Amino acid sequence: MAVTVKKIALWRREVDNRPGILASTLEPLAQAKANLKLVMGYRLPGQESRAAVEVHPVAGKRAMVAAQEAGLAASMIPTLLVEGVNRPGLGHAIAKAIADANINLSFVLAQVVGPRYSAVFGFENESDANRAAGRVRKAFR
Repeated sequence: MAVTVKKIALWRREVDNRPGILASTLEPLAQAKANLKLVMGYRLPGQESRAAVEVHPVAGKRAMVAAQEAGLAASMIPTLLVEGVNRPGLGHAIAKAIADANINLSFVLAQVVGPRYSAVFGFENESDANRAAGRVRKAFR
């Protein structure tokens, strides 16, 4: 069962936590016809009045200009996108491959849509992201 593992850049913006902020952040990207695969919005821990919006991918000049217009910037958090056909235990197998390498996660967002598994993993540093990518690939050879 093959999975693909690739490094990605999340584009991120910290915002006031208020109604409509997600829509106003996404509007320039929609107008630029950016084809986003991932949108995350969440309140910042311990800060009721602050939130973050993260998107991926921001590809091409028009999308980059739109992202910057929306106040988004490429995040410095090393991030991996893992995709494949879902099966029982897939998430555990990936988490175990990362844990067995003694790598700590900064965040994870995983979901299954139809038969496809997709997860985004954030790491504390590039070295951990690189080691995790190798471990996850190796687990599915």
